[in-house]
Amino acid sequence: MKKYAFGVDVGGTTCKIGLFETDGRLLDKWEITTNKENHGESILSDVADAVDQKLVKEGIRKDEVLGIGVGVPGPVDSHGVVNCCVNVGWGVVDVEGELGRLTGLPVKAGNDANVAALGEMWQGGAKGCKDVIMVTLGTGVGGGIIVDGKVVAGHNGAGGEIGHMTVNEDETEACNCGRCGCLEQYTSATGIVRMANRRLAELGEETATDLRKFGELSAKDVLDTAKAGDAIAVEILDEVCRILGLALSNISCVVNPEIIVIGGGVSKAGTILLDYMQKHYKKAAFPACRETKFALAGLGNDAGMYGCVRMLLS
Repeated sequence: MKKYAFGVDVGGTTCKIGLFETDGRLLDKWEITTNKENHGESILSDVADAVDQKLVKEGIRKDEVLGIGVGVPGPVDSHGVVNCCVNVGWGVVDVEGELGRLTGLPVKAGNDANVAALGEMWQGGAKGCKDVIMVTLGTGVGGGIIVDGKVVAGHNGAGGEIGHMTVNEDETEACNCGRCGCLEQYTSATGIVRMANRRLAELGEETATDLRKFGELSAKDVLDTAKAGDAIAVEILDEVCRILGLALSNISCVVNPEIIVIGGGVSKAGTILLDYMQKHYKKAAFPACRETKFALAGLGNDAGMYGCVRMLLS
């Protein structure tokens, strides 16, 4: 009998939902708004309603559904309980228990970056590999680490939170996590803008750069201006990639990946990002890890949904 599964990627703005066959074929995908009112109390019920409506529309019985995989932006323990998801307003939420009760289906929950890594390993940029580091460069920096085909989640579900590695002990501005000097503060989309604005303030108005023509800088502006050859934008890109390359070289000493996959909105900059990153990675890497492959994510924003289904199959 044909089996189906749902992959649900819970984000700060929308929840992306995919209906899959369990061989990895995506049949349909759609989004619902992430309602963060009252600490996101209606998010799971909204997801349950969306799943139930799809089942009715497609004429799929619940005994034909393997389950629902859910990726969330925060640590998830081995029981499917989330401990603080700032981006959606959650404190401690039993995602597996609550969504299971609402839908009557088996539910498996995981960290969003971890499940994105699973998705890329299964059907994306790391297909065919079993030892993978996935880095998502978006509003924040997420990470997923896979060793021998299994996610390294850790005791409290915080394994792979590479965005909160300390990379600068002298930083005085606080990260969203409350600490200072996290990788996320330098290599996320918001971090790139922060670094660019800092550098422009240091240089003063007399230094010519096309970065000044933008009313309010975005990470895309910085990266596009670097691609165009602007010296100051290239300097900022190089520093961002130096910090990220060094961080990845340190992680590689621990897990020795076959491949490092770069995803998230910032990865749309393409090969220029990989080229600068690899340059700094190779300078810092332990010799046995120096030839680690780098690749751009192949599934884009769908990686989390794919990974959620792969998680159900584990």
